Amino acid sequence: MTWSGQAVRDAAHAGNYGRVIKLTRVDAHISQKQLAEACGVSQSAISRLEGRGTAAYNMTLLARAALHLHLPPRLVGLADLTAAQAARADGTEVERRNFLAGAAAVVTAPSLPSSPKVGRQDGSYAATLRLVTTAFRRMDGQTPSRLLTEPLLAHLRLTQSLAAEADRTAKVQLAAVGSEAASFAGWLAWDMGDHGSARTWYGTAIRAARRASNSLLAAYQLGSLAQFEAHAGNSAQALSLIRSARRHLADQCPAVAEAWLAANEALAHAATGDSDAADRALTTAACIVERIAVEDPPPWPWVLNFTPGKVAATRVTCGAWLGRPRWVLAAQDSVSSVMTSGHEKQRALLLADLAMAHMAEGRIDGAFALGARALEIGTRYRSGRIVERVRALRRTYSSPTPPKIVREFDDRLHDVYL
Repeated sequence: MTWSGQAVRDAAHAGNYGRVIKLTRVDAHISQKQLAEACGVSQSAISRLEGRGTAAYNMTLLARAALHLHLPPRLVGLADLTAAQAARADGTEVERRNFLAGAAAVVTAPSLPSSPKVGRQDGSYAATLRLVTTAFRRMDGQTPSRLLTEPLLAHLRLTQSLAAEADRTAKVQLAAVGSEAASFAGWLAWDMGDHGSARTWYGTAIRAARRASNSLLAAYQLGSLAQFEAHAGNSAQALSLIRSARRHLADQCPAVAEAWLAANEALAHAATGDSDAADRALTTAACIVERIAVEDPPPWPWVLNFTPGKVAATRVTCGAWLGRPRWVLAAQDSVSSVMTSGHEKQRALLLADLAMAHMAEGRIDGAFALGARALEIGTRYRSGRIVERVRALRRTYSSPTPPKIVREFDDRLHDVYL
């Protein structure tokens, strides 16, 4: 059955809009609880809506239910404009939660045409699913990872279910989509401080990229895991993963990929305290970045433009790890693009690195002022990664009589439970 089925049309004609909702929901394999979460109401509210018969309806709830079930407004007695106004989100945190819950409900339902065998040769399924992953990535900078995780995993389950029923060509395309989604799941787990899950998801992403026979994607996923391991202090493993990534690319390595891998290599060397090797890798990355502008755009959609500012930001991180404040302060002016970007989590991590440089220079007030800004962002987004970076800053300072700014910082930090 679809919304155009006879039973749905009969219920709409009779004015029994609750039955229209129920028939469509059941056909889409969406539970009352899922629909309730999508609409921001209780399950009992959906139950009452579906059993209301031909009585009066709450227009806002009816419109939201129809929106999430992809029902034409006319089938629930609403004009298009009225429905849009009733269901429109106002941008608040509650509405953001409702949107994400709705996304989870929708992507777990068979919203794509169901058939015994998924075999679209034009790649439209894969392209549509990839857009969902891209949308989640764009929300990452200003959305707590805990809110993104469940809808992303539902999206990943849908991709895997479609791949299981797909023909050979579609399986390859959907494996690439699944790889991208699994990699982002790893990123979210890392942000939440769940390193075990992060490694699992990055491993899943690598295996899926290999099934997709996409050497560039496999290199990216290996590089992503290398970046994670460098931050975890596992330098030898990070360097091994980078070598493997480069082997995947062989002689066909776009400048953006080459520069990004060189920057990750610098992080791996910095993790072991090898400042000379880190400096060489950073210099290589900076030189390669200059070629990106004149190269044809590479088929690397998973990394946004890798700029001199991002190389400078990597130098700041390496300098913070190595205790080289001059690296940090010299690169400070070049990271303005990162500091003014809309990605608040990345900005907080950079603030924490800058704070470490101030600490190494003995600028206690400046270090803890920057650390407090990073902590505020990390707490707001419930980011375990940011908060742990700030805790590392605090561990570098010890004094039996800390100044007021440090005592105030401790008070804030002690109240953080993620």
